[in-house]
Amino acid sequence: MPRLLLFVPLILFIILGGFLWKGLSIDPRELPSALLDKPFPEFSIAALNEPERILTKQDFIGQPVLVNVWATWCPSCRQEHEQLLAIAATNGIPIIGLNYKDEAPAARVWLEQLGNPYQFNIFDEDGMLGLDLGVYGAPETYLLDAQGLIRHRHVGVVTIAAWQEMQTIIKGWDSVKN
Repeated sequence: MPRLLLFVPLILFIILGGFLWKGLSIDPRELPSALLDKPFPEFSIAALNEPERILTKQDFIGQPVLVNVWATWCPSCRQEHEQLLAIAATNGIPIIGLNYKDEAPAARVWLEQLGNPYQFNIFDEDGMLGLDLGVYGAPETYLLDAQGLIRHRHVGVVTIAAWQEMQTIIKGWDSVKN
């Protein structure tokens, strides 16, 4: 029996090595969304630039849209902002902003200084809509189809490559229609 105990550290080392090997093979940017292929959550929240205007999901149903979760406290949001401006300027897909756990005055100044790629901004001050979406943090971008179903979730900065991937998904919708 004492000889078997000599193998316990080796067995533990092999088990821990297996967990490490498995952990290294996981892409940390790939965060699954429980809402994929499900409707965008219902909400009733004030607009950032027009606090008296209450926005709902019905404000963007009927056409494909990008919903971009952003905040002024997010350095990566500043990094992706130029790409969002380019998408808004050159493509027909509207971008809806979800200003997440931010301060309204700071967010308005941000948009005045850096430009506004958004059709409108939902001001999610307490983060409840973000919680309903399963947001891990900013930036995150959701691609919705015309029925308001979440078809793709991108965690992190929207780069040219990420935008091209989203365009491929949108083109796939067009080929299904025809």
